[in-house]
Amino acid sequence: MSNTDPKAATGPLKGVRVIEMGQLIAGPFCGQLLGDFGAEVIKIEPPGIGDPMRGWGQQKKDGRPLWWSVIARNKKSVTLDLRQAEGQEIARQLIAKSDVLIENFRPGTMEKWGLDYAALSKLNPRLVMIRVSGYGQTGPYAKRPGYGQIGEAMGGLRYVIGEPDRVPARAGISIGDSLAATYACLGGIMALYAREKTGRGQIVDSAIYEAVLAMMESLVIEYDQTGYVRERTGSVLPGIAPSNIYPAKDGTLVMISGNQDSVFKRLAVAMDQPSLGTDPRFVDHAGRGTNMELLDGIIADWTKSLSADEILKHLDANDVPAGVAYRGPEMFADAHYKAREAITKVAHPFFGEVAMQNVAPRMSDTPGNIRWVGPELGQHNEAILGEVLKMPAGEIARLKQAKII
Repeated sequence: MSNTDPKAATGPLKGVRVIEMGQLIAGPFCGQLLGDFGAEVIKIEPPGIGDPMRGWGQQKKDGRPLWWSVIARNKKSVTLDLRQAEGQEIARQLIAKSDVLIENFRPGTMEKWGLDYAALSKLNPRLVMIRVSGYGQTGPYAKRPGYGQIGEAMGGLRYVIGEPDRVPARAGISIGDSLAATYACLGGIMALYAREKTGRGQIVDSAIYEAVLAMMESLVIEYDQTGYVRERTGSVLPGIAPSNIYPAKDGTLVMISGNQDSVFKRLAVAMDQPSLGTDPRFVDHAGRGTNMELLDGIIADWTKSLSADEILKHLDANDVPAGVAYRGPEMFADAHYKAREAITKVAHPFFGEVAMQNVAPRMSDTPGNIRWVGPELGQHNEAILGEVLKMPAGEIARLKQAKII
């Protein structure tokens, strides 16, 4: 394929073949990231059922899922019954010709199927096996069912989200699964890099709770050294002020971050209240933290007198970091989003064209790209089994009849 072909990979992982056996989010988001940057991702799904993600999220009136178009973009779908010996053997043949294997089954499942790393690495010593699970592949909890929200709780995130007088809240997205998948992807890339030096693959063990724990900033060392237990603090962080969401006259929610001394002085000027910048209660970081509630009230009184556009105009003119709490409508209307193509349009076989978030991060020489949306179930059976494994058409037909594929 030429570089002008919209379905041609342009990213740095072009030429890397990935077998994705994952389902839902924790494994498949890892596959999405690798596919975004050029890897050939062959997704193995149960015949007739497919990944449960095919039914998650909002759907069009015809029942076709929307989220699937994003999380399965750039992937090729092959159906294969991994519970049958013949399906397991076909999987081995594909893995033997691949660079990376992603799986996020409960630990022990791959071993039960004879697809453990010890066996697979004999077939393919260069194989990188990415394993995503709730608690990791070892330890007393390893074989427990591990969902993202449990990992968020165990990793410490759930406890600190929400208002202090209420039970812990949750993020409005499956952040635990996505974090584990992101760390899994990072580990996979590092393993491929190490392979260039050693010639050998290895296992990448990404646990949801550990991926969440890794994001918990100073929580561990603060408890270790001082016994401090971080609590829920609503929309603010203790001692960091002003850094909150404030209401505009038109009901829009505006985020303002003016907690640095010099920035706060500029905020005071933007509010036409320059004396706040020298007020003993607010003149330094510690004072603003101590008087957070009072200061937030003063700022809210100012924001409530103006529209969001007027607030941002004043703040931008004085170099104060601020922005609206975006929803979908604001994202689609934003000039910066448009200029950077943060949301892009992709051809869809049934919907004509769909919008989705673009590839991140940006790379100057080998950028990733979106080549197609999530495939139909088993769409690439003939192509992959025929071209990669050189399987005759008659044999493919037999496997279909036997419900192996």
